[in-house]
Amino acid sequence: MQPTLSDVFGAVARAVPDRECLVHGAVRRSYAEVLDRTERLGRLLASRGLGAHRERAELDPCASGQDHLALYLHNCPEYLEGLLGALAARVAPFNVNYRYTATELRQLFGDARPAVVVYHAAFAPVLAEVVADLPEPVLLLQVADGSGGPLLPGALDFEAALASAPADQPLPAASPDDLYLLYTGGTTGMPKGTMWRNGDFLHNLSGILYPPGASPEGAAAAVAAARGPRFLGTAPFMHGTGCVGALRSLFHGGMVAIPDVPHRLDVADVCRLIERERIDTASFVGEAFCRPIADELERGGHDVSSLRSALLSGGATQPTTLARLGALMPGARFADGLGASETMQLIRTDVEPGAPREAGVFSPLARACVVDESRTRLLKPGEESDGWLAAAEPLPLGYLGDPVKSAETFPTVEGQRLCVPGDRVRLLADGRIALRGRDSMTINSGGEKIFAEEVERAVFSHPAVVDVLVVGRPSERWGQEVTAMVRLAADLPAPSDEELREHAAGHIARYKLPKAFLRVPEVRRNAMGKPDYAWARALAAESVPL
Repeated sequence: MQPTLSDVFGAVARAVPDRECLVHGAVRRSYAEVLDRTERLGRLLASRGLGAHRERAELDPCASGQDHLALYLHNCPEYLEGLLGALAARVAPFNVNYRYTATELRQLFGDARPAVVVYHAAFAPVLAEVVADLPEPVLLLQVADGSGGPLLPGALDFEAALASAPADQPLPAASPDDLYLLYTGGTTGMPKGTMWRNGDFLHNLSGILYPPGASPEGAAAAVAAARGPRFLGTAPFMHGTGCVGALRSLFHGGMVAIPDVPHRLDVADVCRLIERERIDTASFVGEAFCRPIADELERGGHDVSSLRSALLSGGATQPTTLARLGALMPGARFADGLGASETMQLIRTDVEPGAPREAGVFSPLARACVVDESRTRLLKPGEESDGWLAAAEPLPLGYLGDPVKSAETFPTVEGQRLCVPGDRVRLLADGRIALRGRDSMTINSGGEKIFAEEVERAVFSHPAVVDVLVVGRPSERWGQEVTAMVRLAADLPAPSDEELREHAAGHIARYKLPKAFLRVPEVRRNAMGKPDYAWARALAAESVPL
């Protein structure tokens, strides 16, 4: 039988009980303490009859037989404890975007049907607008956050609830079929609950350390003999990138450090944390994180020599910014990776700051492949046609409650089930993969398909461009025309539209060049660096000439 997340975390915690596990401000918890807290939460949930009610074999692929627990939190120890505690009770945890309005939260909860919500007190007013509309009573566990908000009616304080958990309540035996629900960001539509089997998620999370049939205790013994990573959790845990990075560190016996300021990027806080906790592993979200961190380090006063590995994800990073970081973090290796909630990381490339680099070209990881446009066959290296980036098993079961979208995203090609999340690519003759762009971000201009990300990379390479977002706007002549929202560096001469266009023409065909550049003080992105396309499209539409 496959190992489970609960079994493995328990084995690791018992192997290294005194090792630091979670650090956040004045909070420093060992593996033994975190295991105790997760098991207390599990017993609390189990004592209320929450858990798994139907086994996987009895269910349709897109159905859940478990109760669900919502994690409506900023980054904090309770986020990871809530996730692991839910799994200990065979309750399926799922992520909640804490920026959602009441309307968006209502839609999410209508799809996810939470039986439990673990939430920060600051979110109580929005939650109060939604929870009364849910068809079943919900257990509310409120985490204090210094905001001073009172408990919602019927809610329990999280710490008091853990303290009162019945010690004699047995925990159920976890199953590799138990779900971990990872909701997509909803960039291109309503968020979907990606249904990961516990065992498959663990296998992708930890690779060969926990393959099917592995003994959690045996793997934990190997973990105990090694020093685990000291990981900096800057990206929000509510997104797959942030949570996967943190969990991977925990399942390898490492420590997860959370910035003192968890709700926004505070670069001084991040740099102090790297120095104070001797962080050796971190993930940064493209230019949105890298440039301000470079600015802060150049001001001086921080020792970040402990950093050994930095993963760049979620957006492009300027070569000039990477060169600055490379000089400021001389002991670090940089890598650029891409994946999805449905696949985890699929392609990656090592980055040498300051060295020439072929933009948008990656090396495939073991499960990556490319299928043709019709999704009927696998492409071979060097075929001169665009295809779709795909992932092989192990994969999610599908999307919660949506068999139609599941069948579209998880087709069977040449006898094997794949996941095709929507990224257009080209498989090069040397086996590397050139990223074209997400199909939903394609601009149809005069009958030509133009990938927004491809244009963004070309414009972004101009030294005066700090950030860029490309969308299509309505055009009587072209149907859509390429429009670029650009934020320019304040300390460099501002280029004209024609200068920006001519620079981009050195990287892409002229028909792909922006017809208009809209200069903005800030390109709107979330804390993960993901673009706000709704804002960009609205702004572009307003700029259409009369």
